[in-house]
Amino acid sequence: MKKPGLKKRLRVKNIFVFLIVLYFGFQMFSVISFLDLNNVKGVAKYYLENDIKDTQSANVVTSIVVNYRGFDTLGEVTVLFLAATGLGAILSGHRKVKKQKILANTMLQYGSKPLLAIVILFGAYIFIHGHLSPGGGFQGGTVIATGFLMMLLALEGYEIKHGYVKWTESLAGLTFVTVGLIGLVLLGSFLANFLPLGKVGDLFSAGVIPIIYVAVGFKVGSELTGLLDNMMGVIE
Repeated sequence: MKKPGLKKRLRVKNIFVFLIVLYFGFQMFSVISFLDLNNVKGVAKYYLENDIKDTQSANVVTSIVVNYRGFDTLGEVTVLFLAATGLGAILSGHRKVKKQKILANTMLQYGSKPLLAIVILFGAYIFIHGHLSPGGGFQGGTVIATGFLMMLLALEGYEIKHGYVKWTESLAGLTFVTVGLIGLVLLGSFLANFLPLGKVGDLFSAGVIPIIYVAVGFKVGSELTGLLDNMMGVIE
């Protein structure tokens, strides 16, 4: 049976949470009410007509994600980082050094090691060429993470070196923010394209877009790899 004092505290807490949700809901409604939704088509038209001129990127989606709304992409990467950190914190009290005993077939055990290098190379190819073809940092990073998932499933006792994962993730995030701030200082906007644009279709083109996608690819790959390793722990 709940104590009267506990019930009162829970009631106050629920009212407090309700007021917070109500406040943020009101703020969102206020912002949406001032938006001119008739200009949405105009924005899309501008992207399609000016992408080549503004960025020299053959992939319009890449230009939108990394250049036109690059600050929003930074928020998406931050959300992924917070999700990985939160899950790691939740599982930290339950994860053991001992891994699940998985009996993979012999072909998978012997083929996983050389195949890992191919998977990493393919993932890197996706985000390095994100400004030239479909794909990008999120897709390439996910492919790399699946390679390490294969290793966790194929080899009993396989360990992810979390030190390398953390350093890779940190350097990738630092690169993203640094490039963004340089654009802010030089041209007045975060992630402004301050490098030479080159010629559309060339590997060294589109200014800072390839650099940002490489950073995003390594960051996403590192975060997802760490998540997968955390979820492979067992409770004894």
